Amino acid sequence: MDVGSLFDVRSKRALVTGGSAGIGLMIAEGLVRAGAQVWICSRKLGAVNQAVEQLSPLGNISGFAADLGTPAGIEAAGAAIDDAGPLHMLINNAGATWGAPVEQFPRAGFEKVLALNLLAPFELVKRLLPALRMAATLDDPARIINISSIDGMMSLPIWENYPYSASKAGVIQLTRHLGKFLAKDNISVNAIAPGIFPSRMTDGVFDFEDPVDQAEIASPLGGRAGQAEDIVGGVLYLSSRAGAWLTGITLPISGGRGTVS
Repeated sequence: MDVGSLFDVRSKRALVTGGSAGIGLMIAEGLVRAGAQVWICSRKLGAVNQAVEQLSPLGNISGFAADLGTPAGIEAAGAAIDDAGPLHMLINNAGATWGAPVEQFPRAGFEKVLALNLLAPFELVKRLLPALRMAATLDDPARIINISSIDGMMSLPIWENYPYSASKAGVIQLTRHLGKFLAKDNISVNAIAPGIFPSRMTDGVFDFEDPVDQAEIASPLGGRAGQAEDIVGGVLYLSSRAGAWLTGITLPISGGRGTVS
């Protein structure tokens, strides 16, 4: 047993969607630092270029713009990866939320969140299956990691963002379903359910420096929000030899929020 290489992802190729900010940027930085070759994508090219410039001194990273909530965006992502060869890791992180009282909730808002949070990961898996199959082996499966949320697992949201929690619950079941049928191709499919991390979504709700908001953010374990090391550790586990015999699971990374509280 080579314990030293259990979490090794050097030279693996990874695509992180929504990788220009928040949890996606944390994941991208962690994989780059670990020696993976990383692509990130996001809707806005300027944000992608800024993230690539920030992470380039750390290792091998590039990026492209794609609106994954549309068929054209899915195809753009597929075309960008086609010429790269095998894809060892697909991290489906891109997501959106929308909040409104139930009686005022617009259908268009509900559909937009479902399209990006639930339909897009499925469509992107379909489009990238050839590249994932090319990377997959019996001892080292290709990995799909879907970013769900603790709000889609056990915890009820504190906001009226109905399609967000519904879509993230759907991601968990989609993960299990894909995990069953892609196992024959040596592709594992797992999910991570984060708690509260600093991101564009949460920054719009919480002031992470305000004592009142800090009390609301506090997790049972450590009394804090998530940090980059927390989410990166989970991704490295699921994408390395350490997690090679896992599929269909959802790993909550929430400091106990939604699991013991």
